[in-house]
Amino acid sequence: MDVIEVLTESSRPRKYWNDLKNRLNDEGSELSEKIGQLKLSSSDGKEYQTDCANTRTLFRIIQSIPSHRAEPFKIWLAQVGYERVQEIEDPELAQDRVRKYYELKGYPQDWIEKRLRGIAIRQDLTDEWKGRGIEEQKDFAILTNEITKATFGKTVNEYRKFKDIERKAQNLRDHMTDWELILTMIGEKATTDITITRDSEGLEECRTSAYDGGTIAKNTRKEIEEKTGRSLISSDNYLQITNRRKPKKDSIGQDHDEK
Repeated sequence: MDVIEVLTESSRPRKYWNDLKNRLNDEGSELSEKIGQLKLSSSDGKEYQTDCANTRTLFRIIQSIPSHRAEPFKIWLAQVGYERVQEIEDPELAQDRVRKYYELKGYPQDWIEKRLRGIAIRQDLTDEWKGRGIEEQKDFAILTNEITKATFGKTVNEYRKFKDIERKAQNLRDHMTDWELILTMIGEKATTDITITRDSEGLEECRTSAYDGGTIAKNTRKEIEEKTGRSLISSDNYLQITNRRKPKKDSIGQDHDEK
């Protein structure tokens, strides 16, 4: 109802919302199945069961509201849809858009190049997994954790905590330093090649290949750390990267999880 009230300027947002739900249901929409109820605080200080929706469903609701305030959202959604169609026809456009996104965020150009290359390597790996019986999202997470744990000695969630990344929507790789991105690429590229060479099938075989790929990246990391005298695992996050601060010189062998 908050969204309805803002976009319609209605003095009776509850009635407007109920009428809109009924109309959409009559049109065959599955909106009702996607609406949940949560207890939210009201102006009287009490909590009431309130209709709530995720971002995708809210966009669908906005599309059905005839209002000048809703029009900018509709135009933006149409533009995004058009861009996706363009990207299907020409995948390079997607890469260009990602590049512009990182530029607007303030990332250095050399970091952006590594990040984009990492995205391509990651895509090759996930495509390979998909063709080998990996379909569930949790299985992709398990395999990714296997590589990350072997490479850096941390699972993805442990690494996020180490870098103080609290929001789930934030991508860990967007907070990695140059070396962390490079090591991630080594681990995932090695995993792809090992998976193909062994013809790994199913979760367990792919998991073994993922561990071995990550181990190659770990060995690379250890050798560089030995030669340079400093750790390549850094607690630097997004703000530190964009400010171009140098990675913290953690002593080799230090327990990073306790920092």
